[in-house]
Amino acid sequence: MAYRYDVLLKNGIVVDYATDREGVADVAIKDGKIAEIAPDIAPTLAQEVIELSGYHVVPGIIDLHTHISAWIGGKFGHKMLAKAGVTTTLDMAGPVDSVLELARDYGVGLNVATIEYVRPGYTVKDTNPSTAELQDLLDRSLKKGAIGLKLLGGHYPLTPEATARAIEVANQNKAYIAFHCGTLNKGSNIEGFHEAIELAQGKALHIAHINSYTRGVIRPWMQEAEEAIAALIANPTIRCESYLSPLNGTSAKCSQGVPESLQTRKCLEAGGFAPTEQGLEEAILSGWAQINMEAGGEVVLATGSEAVAYWRQKGTDTTVSFNVNPPEPRLRLATAKRPDGRFVVDAISTDGGGIPRNVIVEMGLSLVKLKALTLKEFVQKTSYNPARILGLMNKGHFRPGADADITVLDLTRQQAFMAIVNGKVIMVNGYVCGQGSTVITTAAGAAYVQEKGLQSLVVDLAQSAFYGT
Repeated sequence: MAYRYDVLLKNGIVVDYATDREGVADVAIKDGKIAEIAPDIAPTLAQEVIELSGYHVVPGIIDLHTHISAWIGGKFGHKMLAKAGVTTTLDMAGPVDSVLELARDYGVGLNVATIEYVRPGYTVKDTNPSTAELQDLLDRSLKKGAIGLKLLGGHYPLTPEATARAIEVANQNKAYIAFHCGTLNKGSNIEGFHEAIELAQGKALHIAHINSYTRGVIRPWMQEAEEAIAALIANPTIRCESYLSPLNGTSAKCSQGVPESLQTRKCLEAGGFAPTEQGLEEAILSGWAQINMEAGGEVVLATGSEAVAYWRQKGTDTTVSFNVNPPEPRLRLATAKRPDGRFVVDAISTDGGGIPRNVIVEMGLSLVKLKALTLKEFVQKTSYNPARILGLMNKGHFRPGADADITVLDLTRQQAFMAIVNGKVIMVNGYVCGQGSTVITTAAGAAYVQEKGLQSLVVDLAQSAFYGT
């Protein structure tokens, strides 16, 4: 028998920002695409029928800031994202080869984009790389499948001049450029945030995790949040996201008796600990510092002597989290709107992946229950906006012919019940069953991605919302 559809999702509550839809309907999928949405589609027309009464069916969640490389995040990040209902993600650091290798070896069906870090002593010679060196790094990164570069200012800062050069180089090439604010002149705080906007000089830039600069380090945290909101309204070329978890994530690696990351040192001082390797050990034992430890096929947060032993076993080269994000700025930034009604902060992200804080659904739906966001607005911030920023015009919505990337939500439990990518179920009720990865890349990197044994999805960022279209 020849079926009209491959899969039919029956009786779910379909919510789509792009088409202004919210109500019970059936969703038919054919060849990995949305074929039809209607009040009642006959089950006999589909090869497979999935009953979803009581569940909400939304465009696949796109997390615009995660970490899924061996350097940070690790091999379980793909599984953790799928369990959280994510269908597409942007790895926000690289290294790009590591991201591709883990996507190939541990992929569970996700769509994955990545950007390459600009790190002194690793991808550039020092803290003041020239335009030519930055152009060379970008060219090599694009050819390897990255879509752009990431400035790790809060951890491994460059000079302000080199930071501005990197933004300029990316914009000239219509490549992605993201910035964890901070230079050798300003820290990873509200002043570093303002400096980032100044250095961008009206060019396109993704400022990462806005909430990280509103922790009350310089001024009261709500004053910092309002400053950030006003600055974003005044600078519409800045793309951004914020996350809802109280936890951050940073490197626990130490050299010569101190943490390599400036951010780790700042977090230790915030907890009353010395910004040294010994201070970090004391913070782990006390519970202020939480080591990201692999256990049971995932990454979990650990403290105490067991966490110290794991950290030492790894030569201190692990990720550590601190409870440093106050709640009020997180909620304000997630819901703030511009005078024209658009959101100030484009997306809700997690900075998660292999870092255990993949709470877009869990905490995002809390905002829905509080009526701080409507369900359509939740979809806008977690799928539609991120898709447009990445140039994924066939994702983030349920128009006919769109990619069948779908997240099924259980609003009562505030969890993802199912995740579907390109018409294939990759997770159901916490069980991850997908395989492989599709790498979002540019035309320059498609061949390299395929040589790595991965599927490629080519985007043109010049035609994306990142560059204003």
